[in-house]
Amino acid sequence: MIDDIQKRTAERMGKSIEALRHELAKIRTGRAHPSLLDHITVSYYGNDVPLSQTANITVEDSRTLAVSPWERNMVQAIEKAIMTSDLGLNPSTAGTVIRVPMPALTEERRRDLTKVVRHEGENTRVAIRNIRRDANTELKNALKDKLVSEDAERRSQEQIQKLTDQFVKEVDVLLEEKEKDLMAI
Repeated sequence: MIDDIQKRTAERMGKSIEALRHELAKIRTGRAHPSLLDHITVSYYGNDVPLSQTANITVEDSRTLAVSPWERNMVQAIEKAIMTSDLGLNPSTAGTVIRVPMPALTEERRRDLTKVVRHEGENTRVAIRNIRRDANTELKNALKDKLVSEDAERRSQEQIQKLTDQFVKEVDVLLEEKEKDLMAI
């Protein structure tokens, strides 16, 4: 019973960390990376599908992405999807290849992105603490139903607190890396 609660708690906290990694990958630095376009969807025969399912995305150089659609008739749709995305990118088409140059980040934009990164990190910390609270509530209910002893409940709460501390520290490390990456010129 206690092991199940701890295992579920660790899994949920791990998923929160993965969600944070995914969000941080969207926040672009000055460098080109194929994952920048992961969240863009393209209308493909009436369905909205991720860009990565309609084209090959490669890094041409440190500041340019090359998008090669698998079907020639998708070039316009992909270019429009990239233009209308929230990334503020201006793609240019050369035949069947769409080049997406990454504009250099200004100091002000870097600071804004750092604030966004910190906000995402705080949201993840809150999520981890909520998971801890849920686990502790589960333990208290188990104690109330006499499924576990008080000592086992207390030990388990300490274990969950250690898990929480460990995952919050991981969030801090991820944020520090991303901030360093953003502020590097």
